[in-house]
Amino acid sequence: MNVSDSERIASFLEQQGFVLAKKIEDANFVVFNTCGVRQTAEHRAYGMIHDLRKKNKDVRIILTGCLANRKDVQIRMRNVVDLFTEIKDLPKNLSKERINYLSIKPKHTNRFQALIPIMTGCNNFCSYCVVPYARGREISRSKKDIFSEIKKLSKKKYEEIVLLGQNVNSYRDKKNNFPKLLNFLAKKFPKINFRFLTSHPKDFSTELMEVIAKNKNISRKIHLPIQSGSSRILKAMNRPYTQKHYLGLIKKARKIIPDVIFTTDIIVGFPGETEKDFQESVKVFRKVGYNEAYINKYSPRSGTAAYSLGDPISQKEKKRREKLLRKII
Repeated sequence: MNVSDSERIASFLEQQGFVLAKKIEDANFVVFNTCGVRQTAEHRAYGMIHDLRKKNKDVRIILTGCLANRKDVQIRMRNVVDLFTEIKDLPKNLSKERINYLSIKPKHTNRFQALIPIMTGCNNFCSYCVVPYARGREISRSKKDIFSEIKKLSKKKYEEIVLLGQNVNSYRDKKNNFPKLLNFLAKKFPKINFRFLTSHPKDFSTELMEVIAKNKNISRKIHLPIQSGSSRILKAMNRPYTQKHYLGLIKKARKIIPDVIFTTDIIVGFPGETEKDFQESVKVFRKVGYNEAYINKYSPRSGTAAYSLGDPISQKEKKRREKLLRKII
Protein backbone atom coordinates (compact mmCIF):
# COMPACT_ATOMS: atom_id res chain seq x y z
CA MET A 1 0.00 0.00 0.00
CA ASN A 2 2.81 2.44 0.81
CA VAL A 3 4.41 2.00 -2.62
CA SER A 4 1.03 2.47 -4.29
CA ASP A 5 0.26 5.57 -2.20
CA SER A 6 3.67 7.01 -3.04
CA GLU A 7 2.97 6.57 -6.75
CA ARG A 8 -0.16 8.67 -6.35
CA ILE A 9 1.63 11.30 -4.26
CA ALA A 10 4.37 11.56 -6.92
CA SER A 11 1.78 11.99 -9.66
CA PHE A 12 -0.09 14.67 -7.72
CA LEU A 13 3.10 16.64 -7.00
CA GLU A 14 4.09 16.58 -10.66
CA GLN A 15 0.63 17.94 -11.55
CA GLN A 16 1.42 20.85 -9.19
CA GLY A 17 4.60 21.59 -11.14
CA PHE A 18 7.15 19.74 -9.03
CA VAL A 19 10.01 17.86 -10.72
CA LEU A 20 11.60 14.73 -9.24
CA ALA A 21 15.06 15.43 -7.79
CA LYS A 22 17.91 13.10 -8.72
CA LYS A 23 18.98 12.84 -5.08
CA ILE A 24 17.05 13.47 -1.88
CA GLU A 25 19.74 15.95 -0.77
CA ASP A 26 18.98 18.12 -3.82
CA ALA A 27 15.22 18.33 -3.18
CA ASN A 28 13.59 21.42 -1.72
CA PHE A 29 10.35 19.54 -0.93
CA VAL A 30 10.31 15.99 0.49
CA VAL A 31 7.38 13.77 1.47
CA PHE A 32 8.13 10.91 3.85
CA ASN A 33 5.43 8.25 3.47
CA THR A 34 5.94 6.28 6.66
CA CYS A 35 5.16 2.80 7.95
CA GLY A 36 4.66 2.42 11.68
CA VAL A 37 3.89 -1.28 11.88
CA ARG A 38 7.32 -2.06 13.35
CA GLN A 39 9.71 -0.09 15.53
CA THR A 40 12.61 -0.61 13.10
CA ALA A 41 10.69 1.13 10.28
CA GLU A 42 9.82 3.99 12.63
CA HIS A 43 13.46 4.48 13.67
CA ARG A 44 14.59 4.46 10.02
CA ALA A 45 12.16 7.28 9.26
CA TYR A 46 13.42 9.36 12.21
CA GLY A 47 17.03 8.81 11.17
CA MET A 48 16.43 9.77 7.52
CA ILE A 49 14.47 12.91 8.42
CA HIS A 50 17.08 14.14 10.93
CA ASP A 51 19.91 13.45 8.48
CA LEU A 52 18.13 15.37 5.72
CA ARG A 53 17.39 18.35 7.97
CA LYS A 54 21.07 18.56 9.00
CA LYS A 55 22.19 18.59 5.35
CA ASN A 56 19.52 21.03 4.17
CA LYS A 57 18.03 23.49 6.65
CA ASP A 58 15.76 25.02 4.00
CA VAL A 59 14.10 21.82 2.76
CA ARG A 60 10.34 21.57 3.36
CA ILE A 61 9.51 18.19 4.94
CA ILE A 62 6.06 16.61 5.03
CA LEU A 63 5.43 13.45 7.06
CA THR A 64 2.49 11.26 6.06
CA GLY A 65 1.49 7.60 6.36
CA CYS A 66 1.20 5.59 9.57
CA LEU A 67 3.17 7.94 11.83
CA ALA A 68 1.53 11.22 10.82
CA ASN A 69 -1.37 11.23 13.32
CA ARG A 70 0.54 10.06 16.39
CA LYS A 71 0.89 12.81 19.00
CA ASP A 72 4.16 11.39 20.36
CA VAL A 73 5.67 11.46 16.85
CA GLN A 74 4.43 15.03 16.26
CA ILE A 75 6.03 16.18 19.54
CA ARG A 76 9.28 14.31 18.83
CA MET A 77 9.62 15.63 15.25
CA ARG A 78 8.05 19.09 15.56
CA ASN A 79 11.36 20.91 15.05
CA VAL A 80 12.30 19.00 11.88
CA VAL A 81 8.97 18.33 10.13
CA ASP A 82 6.95 21.18 8.56
CA LEU A 83 3.62 19.37 8.12
CA PHE A 84 2.03 16.19 9.50
CA THR A 85 -0.87 14.97 7.38
CA GLU A 86 -2.80 11.79 6.59
CA ILE A 87 -2.40 10.38 3.08
CA LYS A 88 -6.02 11.11 2.24
CA ASP A 89 -5.60 14.76 3.27
CA LEU A 90 -2.31 15.42 1.49
CA PRO A 91 -3.85 17.12 -1.57
CA LYS A 92 -6.07 19.30 0.65
CA ASN A 93 -2.99 20.69 2.36
CA LEU A 94 -1.17 21.44 -0.91
CA SER A 95 -4.00 23.00 -2.91
CA LYS A 96 -7.32 24.74 -2.33
CA GLU A 97 -9.30 21.82 -3.72
CA ARG A 98 -9.90 18.60 -1.77
CA ILE A 99 -9.24 15.56 -3.96
CA ASN A 100 -9.87 11.87 -3.32
CA TYR A 101 -6.29 10.60 -3.51
CA LEU A 102 -7.43 7.20 -4.84
CA SER A 103 -8.79 9.01 -7.89
CA ILE A 104 -5.36 10.45 -8.73
CA LYS A 105 -3.73 8.78 -11.72
CA PRO A 106 -0.58 7.16 -10.26
CA LYS A 107 2.94 7.46 -11.59
CA HIS A 108 3.66 3.74 -11.97
CA THR A 109 7.25 2.72 -11.32
CA ASN A 110 6.98 -0.66 -13.05
CA ARG A 111 6.16 -1.09 -16.76
CA PHE A 112 4.78 -4.63 -16.40
CA GLN A 113 3.16 -4.79 -12.96
CA ALA A 114 0.75 -2.23 -11.48
CA LEU A 115 -0.39 -1.85 -7.88
CA ILE A 116 -4.10 -0.97 -7.70
CA PRO A 117 -5.65 -0.07 -4.32
CA ILE A 118 -9.29 -1.16 -4.25
CA MET A 119 -9.95 -0.28 -0.61
CA THR A 120 -8.17 1.38 2.26
CA GLY A 121 -8.52 1.44 6.03
CA CYS A 122 -9.45 -1.25 8.52
CA ASN A 123 -12.36 -2.05 10.83
CA ASN A 124 -10.75 -4.95 12.70
CA PHE A 125 -8.76 -3.30 15.52
CA CYS A 126 -6.31 -6.12 16.15
CA SER A 127 -4.85 -5.28 19.56
CA TYR A 128 -1.25 -4.91 18.26
CA CYS A 129 -1.98 -2.88 15.11
CA VAL A 130 -1.92 0.86 14.37
CA VAL A 131 -3.59 0.65 10.94
CA PRO A 132 -7.19 1.54 11.98
CA TYR A 133 -5.85 4.62 13.76
CA ALA A 134 -3.44 5.60 10.97
CA ARG A 135 -5.70 4.77 8.00
CA GLY A 136 -9.18 5.16 9.41
CA ARG A 137 -12.17 2.92 8.70
CA GLU A 138 -12.57 0.79 5.58
CA ILE A 139 -13.43 2.64 2.39
CA SER A 140 -13.91 0.76 -0.89
CA ARG A 141 -13.48 2.23 -4.37
CA SER A 142 -16.29 1.84 -6.87
CA LYS A 143 -16.17 -1.07 -9.28
CA LYS A 144 -16.43 1.45 -12.13
CA ASP A 145 -13.37 3.35 -10.90
CA ILE A 146 -11.25 0.21 -10.60
CA PHE A 147 -12.34 -1.08 -14.00
CA SER A 148 -11.50 2.26 -15.63
CA GLU A 149 -7.98 2.30 -14.17
CA ILE A 150 -7.24 -1.29 -15.20
CA LYS A 151 -8.68 -0.76 -18.69
CA LYS A 152 -6.09 1.97 -19.31
CA LEU A 153 -3.33 -0.31 -18.09
CA SER A 154 -4.49 -3.17 -20.33
CA LYS A 155 -4.10 -0.90 -23.34
CA LYS A 156 -0.51 -0.34 -22.26
CA LYS A 157 0.04 -4.13 -22.22
CA TYR A 158 0.49 -4.48 -18.46
CA GLU A 159 0.97 -8.15 -17.57
CA GLU A 160 0.13 -8.23 -13.86
CA ILE A 161 -2.21 -6.32 -11.58
CA VAL A 162 -1.93 -6.53 -7.78
CA LEU A 163 -5.18 -5.55 -6.05
CA LEU A 164 -4.41 -3.92 -2.71
CA GLY A 165 -6.10 -3.23 0.59
CA GLN A 166 -5.33 -3.52 4.29
CA ASN A 167 -7.99 -6.24 4.18
CA VAL A 168 -8.50 -6.61 0.45
CA ASN A 169 -11.10 -9.34 0.73
CA SER A 170 -13.29 -7.08 2.91
CA TYR A 171 -13.97 -5.04 -0.24
CA ARG A 172 -17.63 -4.09 -0.79
CA ASP A 173 -19.22 -1.70 -3.28
CA LYS A 174 -23.03 -1.87 -3.27
CA LYS A 175 -23.81 -5.47 -4.35
CA ASN A 176 -20.20 -6.20 -5.28
CA ASN A 177 -18.11 -8.07 -2.75
CA PHE A 178 -14.47 -9.02 -3.37
CA PRO A 179 -15.10 -12.42 -5.05
CA LYS A 180 -17.57 -10.80 -7.49
CA LEU A 181 -15.14 -7.97 -8.29
CA LEU A 182 -12.22 -10.38 -8.78
CA ASN A 183 -14.25 -12.67 -11.03
CA PHE A 184 -15.45 -9.68 -13.08
CA LEU A 185 -11.91 -8.35 -13.59
CA ALA A 186 -10.43 -11.76 -14.42
CA LYS A 187 -13.10 -12.31 -17.08
CA LYS A 188 -12.83 -8.80 -18.54
CA PHE A 189 -9.03 -8.87 -18.76
CA PRO A 190 -8.03 -12.47 -19.59
CA LYS A 191 -4.51 -11.45 -20.68
CA ILE A 192 -3.71 -9.89 -17.30
CA ASN A 193 -2.62 -11.96 -14.30
CA PHE A 194 -4.23 -10.89 -11.02
CA ARG A 195 -2.89 -11.11 -7.47
CA PHE A 196 -4.23 -9.59 -4.25
CA LEU A 197 -2.84 -8.48 -0.90
CA THR A 198 -3.56 -8.84 1.94
CA SER A 199 -6.28 -11.25 3.01
CA HIS A 200 -7.91 -11.63 6.40
CA PRO A 201 -8.92 -15.21 7.34
CA LYS A 202 -12.36 -14.01 8.46
CA ASP A 203 -13.13 -12.96 4.86
CA PHE A 204 -11.39 -15.81 3.03
CA SER A 205 -14.64 -17.34 1.84
CA THR A 206 -15.58 -20.46 -0.14
CA GLU A 207 -16.93 -18.11 -2.82
CA LEU A 208 -13.48 -16.51 -3.14
CA MET A 209 -11.78 -19.90 -3.35
CA GLU A 210 -14.13 -20.97 -6.16
CA VAL A 211 -13.48 -17.75 -8.12
CA ILE A 212 -9.74 -18.36 -7.94
CA ALA A 213 -10.16 -21.99 -8.99
CA LYS A 214 -12.16 -21.20 -12.15
CA ASN A 215 -9.97 -18.33 -13.41
CA LYS A 216 -6.53 -19.36 -14.60
CA ASN A 217 -5.32 -15.76 -14.63
CA ILE A 218 -5.70 -15.39 -10.83
CA SER A 219 -2.55 -16.25 -8.90
CA ARG A 220 -2.53 -19.47 -6.89
CA LYS A 221 -0.16 -17.84 -4.39
CA ILE A 222 -2.32 -16.60 -1.52
CA HIS A 223 -1.11 -14.50 1.38
CA LEU A 224 -3.13 -15.49 4.45
CA PRO A 225 -1.75 -14.03 7.71
CA ILE A 226 -2.01 -16.32 10.73
CA GLN A 227 -0.28 -13.91 13.22
CA SER A 228 -0.18 -16.67 15.87
CA GLY A 229 -0.79 -20.40 15.92
CA SER A 230 -2.15 -20.23 19.46
CA SER A 231 -5.92 -19.74 19.75
CA ARG A 232 -5.35 -18.16 23.17
CA ILE A 233 -2.98 -15.55 21.75
CA LEU A 234 -5.24 -14.98 18.73
CA LYS A 235 -8.01 -14.06 21.14
CA ALA A 236 -5.66 -11.65 22.96
CA MET A 237 -4.75 -10.16 19.57
CA ASN A 238 -8.48 -9.67 18.80
CA ARG A 239 -8.20 -11.93 15.76
CA PRO A 240 -11.69 -13.47 15.30
CA TYR A 241 -10.68 -17.05 14.42
CA THR A 242 -8.99 -20.03 16.02
CA GLN A 243 -6.17 -22.29 14.89
CA LYS A 244 -8.75 -24.94 14.02
CA HIS A 245 -10.74 -22.52 11.85
CA TYR A 246 -7.59 -21.28 10.08
CA LEU A 247 -6.33 -24.79 9.30
CA GLY A 248 -9.84 -25.64 8.09
CA LEU A 249 -9.60 -22.80 5.55
CA ILE A 250 -6.23 -24.10 4.34
CA LYS A 251 -7.64 -27.61 3.95
CA LYS A 252 -10.74 -26.41 2.08
CA ALA A 253 -8.69 -24.15 -0.22
CA ARG A 254 -6.37 -27.03 -1.15
CA LYS A 255 -9.36 -29.15 -2.04
CA ILE A 256 -10.95 -26.43 -4.22
CA ILE A 257 -7.64 -25.06 -5.67
CA PRO A 258 -5.29 -28.09 -5.88
CA ASP A 259 -2.26 -26.03 -6.99
CA VAL A 260 -2.64 -23.32 -4.30
CA ILE A 261 0.40 -22.22 -2.25
CA PHE A 262 0.32 -20.13 0.91
CA THR A 263 2.43 -17.35 2.41
CA THR A 264 1.79 -15.73 5.77
CA ASP A 265 2.54 -13.11 8.43
CA ILE A 266 3.25 -14.06 12.02
CA ILE A 267 4.26 -12.23 15.20
CA VAL A 268 6.56 -13.81 17.78
CA GLY A 269 6.85 -12.54 21.33
CA PHE A 270 3.37 -11.02 21.72
CA PRO A 271 2.88 -10.18 25.46
CA GLY A 272 1.88 -13.34 27.31
CA GLU A 273 3.05 -15.75 24.58
CA THR A 274 4.40 -18.75 26.47
CA GLU A 275 6.62 -21.48 25.05
CA LYS A 276 3.49 -23.62 24.77
CA ASP A 277 1.78 -20.89 22.73
CA PHE A 278 4.84 -20.55 20.50
CA GLN A 279 4.89 -24.31 19.87
CA GLU A 280 1.35 -23.97 18.50
CA SER A 281 2.79 -21.60 15.88
CA VAL A 282 5.52 -24.15 15.13
CA LYS A 283 2.79 -26.76 14.70
CA VAL A 284 0.90 -24.57 12.18
CA PHE A 285 4.10 -23.86 10.20
CA ARG A 286 4.88 -27.56 9.92
CA LYS A 287 1.31 -28.46 9.06
CA VAL A 288 0.73 -25.79 6.40
CA GLY A 289 4.18 -25.79 4.79
CA TYR A 290 4.23 -22.10 3.84
CA ASN A 291 6.32 -21.11 0.84
CA GLU A 292 7.22 -17.82 2.51
CA ALA A 293 6.57 -16.07 5.80
CA TYR A 294 7.05 -12.56 7.12
CA ILE A 295 8.09 -13.22 10.72
CA ASN A 296 7.84 -10.13 12.89
CA LYS A 297 9.17 -9.68 16.41
CA TYR A 298 6.48 -7.94 18.47
CA SER A 299 7.05 -4.26 19.17
CA PRO A 300 4.57 -2.15 21.16
CA ARG A 301 2.66 0.44 19.10
CA SER A 302 1.48 3.56 20.89
CA GLY A 303 -2.30 3.90 20.92
CA THR A 304 -3.08 0.22 20.41
CA ALA A 305 -4.93 -1.95 22.95
CA ALA A 306 -1.85 -4.13 23.51
CA TYR A 307 0.40 -1.15 24.29
CA SER A 308 -0.56 -1.24 27.98
CA LEU A 309 0.73 -4.83 28.21
CA GLY A 310 4.30 -3.63 27.77
CA ASP A 311 6.96 -5.74 26.09
CA PRO A 312 7.78 -8.47 28.64
CA ILE A 313 9.43 -10.99 26.30
CA SER A 314 13.14 -10.32 25.71
CA GLN A 315 14.61 -9.57 22.29
CA LYS A 316 16.86 -12.59 22.74
CA GLU A 317 13.86 -14.88 23.16
CA LYS A 318 12.02 -13.26 20.24
CA LYS A 319 15.07 -13.81 18.02
CA ARG A 320 15.22 -17.48 19.10
CA ARG A 321 11.57 -18.00 18.17
CA GLU A 322 12.01 -16.16 14.88
CA LYS A 323 15.04 -18.31 14.02
CA LEU A 324 13.13 -21.53 14.71
CA LEU A 325 10.28 -20.53 12.41
CA ARG A 326 12.71 -19.42 9.68
CA LYS A 327 14.38 -22.81 9.88
CA ILE A 328 11.03 -24.51 9.21
CA ILE A 329 10.40 -22.22 6.21
